[in-house]
Amino acid sequence: MKRLIAFCVILVLISCKKGEPQDYATLSGKIENPHESNTLKIFKGRDYEKIINLNDNGTFKDTLKVEEGDYNFQHGNQYGQIYLKNDNESSFTTDHDNFIETIEFGGDASDINNFSIQSFLLGNKHFNKELVMSGNQDDLNNALKNYRSDYEALKTKFNEVDSIHLASMDRNITMTEQQINRMMSSKIALRSTFPKGAPSPKFSDYENYSGGNTSLEDLRGKYVYFDIWATWCGPCKVEIPSLKKIEKQFEGKNIQFVSISVDEGRGYKGDAAAAYQGWKKMIAEKELGGIQLMADNGFRSDFIQEYKIQGIPRFILIDPEGNIVDADAPRPSNPELIELLNSLDIEGK
Repeated sequence: MKRLIAFCVILVLISCKKGEPQDYATLSGKIENPHESNTLKIFKGRDYEKIINLNDNGTFKDTLKVEEGDYNFQHGNQYGQIYLKNDNESSFTTDHDNFIETIEFGGDASDINNFSIQSFLLGNKHFNKELVMSGNQDDLNNALKNYRSDYEALKTKFNEVDSIHLASMDRNITMTEQQINRMMSSKIALRSTFPKGAPSPKFSDYENYSGGNTSLEDLRGKYVYFDIWATWCGPCKVEIPSLKKIEKQFEGKNIQFVSISVDEGRGYKGDAAAAYQGWKKMIAEKELGGIQLMADNGFRSDFIQEYKIQGIPRFILIDPEGNIVDADAPRPSNPELIELLNSLDIEGK
């Protein structure tokens, strides 16, 4: 009898131990067409990092001791986010070649994780290239309406999402709506003011770094891609390497790349003479290509004012007849610029 009682006690203890919460999270899944690195990095800023090695077929499984919260993960040059908590068993599958769009979460907290990723993807669905490139006010209003409607549907679908994540995503969705509305309203206003095919505002006798003066009329017969910039403008300088690549790619084609500086003393303590020398120095040091011009009166130049340029960089594309193709053209770093230029008749002439 004593042995029987002892055995029962042991069984109870084992049973209790098995039911105790684990002090780690378990993460598993599979990545199709994995990157050659064959690793998955889980991290949270500088506070946490763990590398998980993938099997040859892209599967993985590991344990992680974490503080409850949202974590980032990286595979190759692709990123995602996942909510992790000790004692949870979470998983996801995806395809490296179409990473974000194919992520599907399973296991514990799958509602939170799927809700988060699908809410994020709504932006790509409704605020697409067609809207950005050619949408009007009605298109924008419909996109915003459908975006909100689809988000509310996700909240109903994933009804186990906790109030903290729900409130955070509500804020993100509202912020996205506001940002898209501001950006698109500005683009739509520009398209309305400067419709495709309308004559471009003109400029005359802008100083040419290579010598002499240049007017818009001198550029007739070729497409012209304008880069409005200044030496003190950080985002302008970020675009320089991409602009150089574009210039090289379309070298010999029927297009001119023209950079117009609006340097007028800003960044040089109001010293216009220093700004002028800084312009010439940067062109030389960075070996800037294309046609380099200096606007006659900075932001107060007629050409700049007529194009309603209030912030830089700004890019403009006109056709060989001097008519507007796009008064707010894609930046050199935007792949859409290549698509736009390739759609034009810019073979060498």
